[in-house]
Amino acid sequence: MSSEAIATVVKMMETLPDATQNQVADYLQAYIADLQDEFRWDNAFANTQSRLIQQARLAKQQIAEGKAQPLNIDDL
Repeated sequence: MSSEAIATVVKMMETLPDATQNQVADYLQAYIADLQDEFRWDNAFANTQSRLIQQARLAKQQIAEGKAQPLNIDDL
């Protein structure tokens, strides 16, 4: 976000009562924290995508060769 956009948001917030400013700040902090979590998740997933594809191909190969066994939930 550009500093101009941040300045606009700050100016808008300054027109609000103090209690409302605090509510908006709390909301923005929580919202930004959620966005940061989503970015971390997206990056982690993107970094493992090729490994997931490799493991899926191996699983398909093992199933085709009869080397795979169905998962028994009671064994977990």
